[in-house]
Amino acid sequence: MLDRAHTARQLESYVLGGWRRGAGEGKPLLNAATGETHATITSDGLDFAGALDWGRDVGGAALRRHTIHERALMLKAVGTALMEMKDDFHAESLATGATPKDAWPDIEGGIGTLLTFASRARRELPNARVLTEGPVEPLSKDGSFAAQHVLTPLRGVAIHINAFNFPVWGMLEKIAPALIAGMPCLVKPASQTAYLTELVVRRIIDLGILPDGALQLVCGGVGDLLDHVIGQDVVTFTGSAHTGRKLRTHKAIVENSVRFTMEADSLNAAILGPDAGPGTPEFDLFVREVHREMTSKAGQKCTAIRRVLVPAAHERALIAALSERLGQTAIGLPGDERSRMGALASVGDRDGVRDMIARIAVEAEIVFGDPAQVSLVSGEAGRGAFMAPVLLRCENALDATAPHDVEAFGPVATVMAYRDLDEAAELARRGKGSLVSSVFTNDGDVAAELVGAIASFHGRVMIGNRDSAKSSTGHGAPLAPLVHGGPGRAGGGEEMGGMRGVKHFMQRTAVQGAPRLLAAVTGQWTDGAPVRADRHPFRKSLAELRIGDQIVTAAREVTQDDVEHFARFTGDTFYAHMDSAAAKANPFFEDRVAHGYLIASFAAGLFVDPEPGPVLANYGVDDLRFLTPVYFGNSLKVRLTCKQINPRENATYGEVRWDCRVTNQRDEVVAQYDVLTMVAKTWPLPAAD
Repeated sequence: MLDRAHTARQLESYVLGGWRRGAGEGKPLLNAATGETHATITSDGLDFAGALDWGRDVGGAALRRHTIHERALMLKAVGTALMEMKDDFHAESLATGATPKDAWPDIEGGIGTLLTFASRARRELPNARVLTEGPVEPLSKDGSFAAQHVLTPLRGVAIHINAFNFPVWGMLEKIAPALIAGMPCLVKPASQTAYLTELVVRRIIDLGILPDGALQLVCGGVGDLLDHVIGQDVVTFTGSAHTGRKLRTHKAIVENSVRFTMEADSLNAAILGPDAGPGTPEFDLFVREVHREMTSKAGQKCTAIRRVLVPAAHERALIAALSERLGQTAIGLPGDERSRMGALASVGDRDGVRDMIARIAVEAEIVFGDPAQVSLVSGEAGRGAFMAPVLLRCENALDATAPHDVEAFGPVATVMAYRDLDEAAELARRGKGSLVSSVFTNDGDVAAELVGAIASFHGRVMIGNRDSAKSSTGHGAPLAPLVHGGPGRAGGGEEMGGMRGVKHFMQRTAVQGAPRLLAAVTGQWTDGAPVRADRHPFRKSLAELRIGDQIVTAAREVTQDDVEHFARFTGDTFYAHMDSAAAKANPFFEDRVAHGYLIASFAAGLFVDPEPGPVLANYGVDDLRFLTPVYFGNSLKVRLTCKQINPRENATYGEVRWDCRVTNQRDEVVAQYDVLTMVAKTWPLPAAD
């Protein structure tokens, strides 16, 4: 599909509960491929202080009224609806210069990240408003005073200042963890491609799923926005290190100790292992990956490969193979099905990349491509921001500066030869901190040595080889469960990383007090808090069950016949259970002992109520520890206490965590663990439709 005629429109901001135009005509935003005006943008005259107050007072309060699972379900509903609208987003994305294939990580990838966070939050976090972190810390000998670390949402606004190259993913990967945490967001996209972000936000607002104030959008400059940040706000920034340093040192951010995370410049490296010569699968994979990272989104990715590190013996072969592949890359209008690479995001970007190539070329030679010439299958080179891929070679990489310092943010990479693994690692580290590096090798020793030598300078290291060739997501793909960020030059921040990202928008607090009051704060029973023993807790649905509901069982003696039967029945004839002399020689035991799993099985037999009832299934145990050996003739009893109730939204059941403590006849703790069950919200279950 070729680009169609387009009528320019003025972008609006969504603040203070409504769509608002900035004052004046606004700055024109050009279609990257055709040079035509696609939209205009301005935020002049907007009330930024009021927008932050609106987010804190209206959006934050509304989000905090919901549990984590309720917020996650909102995001699931938003993500599901957005996926149905993806064709509209792809049509708008053509103006950015990205081909549909290159827009996929931005659009489907962004929506997929939103859905992944929604799913993982419901799976990994409790259906609560307060999160606990770590075990209860006892602070007194009699158990009357203890502490629990908790996480609560910050009472400010998460201000996300995003880059131009991923106008959808860049927004969604940031708002997902913040909204799950219970923190409202104000998104400021880069003006260059803000029209796509604005379209997505319009669709989100139209859905009416998120509470008012939970999401705001500023199209245009930030004005005096940062003058009004407070200590409860969070600022995240993706862009150039120069701009990031200015924002990080803003007076209000410094004076109020505002949390600030940055993703900035990154001269990422790909390293070809010495074992991965021509003719090996790893060599071919390496060539394909470098080509893909140079040409995907015309090289305008923060994770793109900028430095190509190869063994000196394979340098010529690598340059030849990569040049051949680059020469086959069709460049043209992003909507042209023949195009394999579209345009850069703007003519200014293209000119900037040419300037950066000139700086690198002082210490390197161009071995493929001409920065000033491009052959197109469609489009006009004089109007669109088209550029041919350029490959350079730096002969004395250890003595050079520019290839390690200058990032040409386009389809550009520099080949550097190394003599040994120490030199390869040193070259990778010359990037002064990167988002990602990749190592292509089939040798475990090479992988271990290189990863150990470069990991501290990178947020992510991807190892590529023949085993993962079909399943690997590749060098340049940030993934929702993994941290995205890097030390040093890359900004020193972290994003995503699964539920780690949610906690960035929450405050960690150590709460100290009596167990009863800690349980009231956290919604989790702890030893020393009140208990209730009116009837067997397995007879109670979630509507009746309360934390602290408890049963203490009768005792059961463990005999030699029990142990030997268990050994024969399971096949576990480990010597400590079967051979008295060998057991006594073991430093941990005085004689033959019962199996740990026999103890857990006997415990279940003691506390389980066997009749059909609200407890639907046991789905595991957590933190199982065997603390005291059990010998023949010892007796066991169980104290089982409802520790946490986690009702599942949109389901007829929830999860219940039980504190299980098994003791012997001397009240010594033999085993301690959490039992996990699914329990019906009501009993009997409602009849199926």
